[in-house]
Amino acid sequence: MAEHLLDAKGLNCPLPILKAKKALKDVPTGEVLQVLSTDPGSVADFEAFCRTTGNELLDSKTEGGLYTFLIKHTA
Repeated sequence: MAEHLLDAKGLNCPLPILKAKKALKDVPTGEVLQVLSTDPGSVADFEAFCRTTGNELLDSKTEGGLYTFLIKHTA
């Protein structure tokens, strides 16, 4: 589903958010960025990030310590 992928595994707060913010600059409006993270704090971080930036958090899931986020670039 996602056209763009950011692998932020092994990075701790705030690096996954900072890298996602930078990556979204290269994602055309309307397309989706998939972010992979191992930081448990990234769940709340990405919810807040999308709420404050106007981007849409399409999906957030956790599987075995891997957090996956689908962010639609709308801002």
